[in-house]
Amino acid sequence: MVRFPTEMAPTINAFSCLFSRRVFQHAQVLLMGTILAPGQRMVTSALRVLGLDQESSFQNYHRVLNRAKWSGLDAAGILLRLLVCAFVPTGPLIVGIDETLERRRGKRITAKGTYYDPVRSSRDIIVKSTGLRWISMMLLAPIPWADCVWALPFLTALMPSKQHCQDKGRRYKTVCEWAIQMISQLRRWMPERDIVVVADGAYSVLKLLAHCISLPNPVTMVTRLRVNAALYDPPASRKSGQLGRQPIKGQRLPTIKAVIEAEDTRWTRIVLPKWYSQQDRPIEIVTATALWYHIGVKPVPIRWVVVRDPLEKFPTQALLCTDPSVDPVQILSWFMLRWQVETTFQETRTHLGIETQRQWSDLAIQRTTPALLGLFSIITLMANRRAKRGALPIRQTAWYAKETATFSDALASVRRLLWAVSIYSMSPEIDDVRKLESHMVDRLTNALCYAA
Repeated sequence: MVRFPTEMAPTINAFSCLFSRRVFQHAQVLLMGTILAPGQRMVTSALRVLGLDQESSFQNYHRVLNRAKWSGLDAAGILLRLLVCAFVPTGPLIVGIDETLERRRGKRITAKGTYYDPVRSSRDIIVKSTGLRWISMMLLAPIPWADCVWALPFLTALMPSKQHCQDKGRRYKTVCEWAIQMISQLRRWMPERDIVVVADGAYSVLKLLAHCISLPNPVTMVTRLRVNAALYDPPASRKSGQLGRQPIKGQRLPTIKAVIEAEDTRWTRIVLPKWYSQQDRPIEIVTATALWYHIGVKPVPIRWVVVRDPLEKFPTQALLCTDPSVDPVQILSWFMLRWQVETTFQETRTHLGIETQRQWSDLAIQRTTPALLGLFSIITLMANRRAKRGALPIRQTAWYAKETATFSDALASVRRLLWAVSIYSMSPEIDDVRKLESHMVDRLTNALCYAA
């Protein structure tokens, strides 16, 4: 039975309470094999890279995903606490939320649907792909040894298609409803911490924003704002003896579109540091507070910020924050972190095999993709322990002088330790050349030959 190195054991053992002893042993094998396996992340690939391709009871490892009783929601809560303790012990928690499309086909994958594919689409061409739609929540945390903010997934849920819900007799939930449920769960996990949720325009929904500010400890939401949103002044104070109900809104304000087009709008130029992780960038903004109101929904107080580029390299856009007291520069800084979510989706596809798994069982499908996204965070936690010991090398070349570590460096460092300690029982601290046994050479050669 494979065992994780002592350096990595605390991170792995934190999840032991979710499984029975036997299932936890099988889960550790799948976890180690998934980290080490190149190419497709199937159960068979994980077993093969660990030399268990002749294991007669291989079905027990499949049952970890398609039959065993353990809670992915509880695992997400444990992972979040590990990430917060390691990277954000104090201060507000900045969380990104977004959807991604896992392209999958097959008659036995019942929850799939046909969706707009933002990766393959452009301004001129719209592409739709068949697959599974996931909504993922990620902690936007500064990584000291990477000198930037990473989006670390901890909670991912499958959003079944509308047709699937009709076939199963279930109620179809929109993106807004899924976000409400996930943000409520996040608040239950972290009842005392200040939370800021950053999202794109799909989450600029009054129902969602009203829910965030109605929580016992309100959650601050930062999203895009529609330029035709109906904005109002706060209601005037009620006069003594005035009849009728208390008004919920004041006078109608000009729309964001009218503010942008008005010639008398006073724009303020600021310099935003590290514009999308690059050099400092001058921009022009205009900001104010207002009530966003629509019939049937309680008005939401917001601070809106319109951003204009003096260099005209990106279109003018509007943002909102549900906490009107927040400084507009802070709102822009929070919103820029949202792009790290897209980077994580790309990294997991490139290095962790998202879209290469081949489960058909509904339960296995619901567990595998969230597990692979969560693996990104687990590897980051493991690499963080190595970095504290100064054992996280950065891959350098003559043509690329890389100064800070990337996820590929973190993954390589974790793999190197697993190969050295757990697989070949060699201490990484000793430089003596050791002769490997023939079956170990065969395993390593087989992994390298089929790496593509």
